[in-house]
Amino acid sequence: MTVLERQGQAAKSAGRTLAIAGTAKKNAALEAIAKALIEKQDLWLAANAEDVAAAKEAGIRPAMLDRLALTPERIADIVAGVRQVAALPDPIGVVTKMETRPNGLIIGRRRVPLGVIAIIFEARPNVTVDAAALCLKSGNACILRGGKEAIRSNRAVAELMRGALESVGLSADCVSLVQDTSHETADELMNLTAYVDVLIPRGGASLIRSIAKNASVPVIRTGEGVCHVYIDSEADLDMGAKILYNAKCSRPSVCNAAECVLVAQDVAAEFFKKALPLLKEKNVELRCDEAALSLIGGDAVAAAEADWDAEYDDYILAVHIVKDAAEAIDFINTHGTGHSESIITKNYFTAQHFLDAVDAAAVYVNASTRFTDGGEFGLGAEIGISTQKMHARGPMGLEEMTSCKYVIYGEGQVRE
Repeated sequence: MTVLERQGQAAKSAGRTLAIAGTAKKNAALEAIAKALIEKQDLWLAANAEDVAAAKEAGIRPAMLDRLALTPERIADIVAGVRQVAALPDPIGVVTKMETRPNGLIIGRRRVPLGVIAIIFEARPNVTVDAAALCLKSGNACILRGGKEAIRSNRAVAELMRGALESVGLSADCVSLVQDTSHETADELMNLTAYVDVLIPRGGASLIRSIAKNASVPVIRTGEGVCHVYIDSEADLDMGAKILYNAKCSRPSVCNAAECVLVAQDVAAEFFKKALPLLKEKNVELRCDEAALSLIGGDAVAAAEADWDAEYDDYILAVHIVKDAAEAIDFINTHGTGHSESIITKNYFTAQHFLDAVDAAAVYVNASTRFTDGGEFGLGAEIGISTQKMHARGPMGLEEMTSCKYVIYGEGQVRE
């Protein structure tokens, strides 16, 4: 057996025990993890500092460094997320339907874990903890494979979590980290069908598409975030400018950040007067269609066709002027990735049509796309934002990490 096959076998065995461990045991494990992260955060921070230094030397751009870096404040937020997950209702064992058939059989549906979940992700060490916490609470063992940029951080925190699991009597193999970050190991993991039940990629569009194309393990696609903010002709333009600034600039490297603003032609000139000073605070590069370029001038560059489908993960914003909401909706449904879309308008009927017609996991009226997040939606930490329509869509919390089994009670019935 290969190293990864042995890891998968161990996770499968640990997962069977975890699936029936019960809520109290799982919550104890989560609390032990939270305490370990607080009490031993210096170990995690030191490992992360090495990752950040190596990334800087390699020339990684600032937005991606922001994803990679840990601080005591960020660790405190991560720990709070673990405790939020522990406080959430346990989905395992919940009976979602029960009925008695004419033959006397009582047939129900009960929530059960998916089994072993593999997560392939890039340079975000917080994902290591978020993913492990959600998998544990939902009764799933997990195999985590992060990117090379965060390998020291991930090794440190994985060992802290594995020790915490053993301290409460659970197998350390409920959570395991792939130590080799080569492409070959990723390829092997995404085809480890004997042991892995579901694969969840978290990262950029190229990673997600490559995994979806090459994996034989079932994949839940997450995180492709070409998100739009549409400024309607009946928008509160001051509100729209503030929302766009938040959606683009608060954390441009995350998947719920806006990558394109659509502006109704009737208000474009006035809106730019309000929005451009805010965007200049972060030196946002504007890539504009011809109409927008004529209004903005020297503060912008001409957009290429590829800009309408780009996930920049940086302080770059595509700008497109549209005739009306109908044209904006058509543009979004053509170029969006089904993640998060927002309309800024005072017209109730326009807003309702936008909600109905836009095909995305999360659709907003007069709010920033940055709220598409498990914590903000009351789900605790999320495993990712699903942009597909099968099984799970939007922020994936505990319920989305379960399947169902039928349970049938009889009194000697046999089928004629």
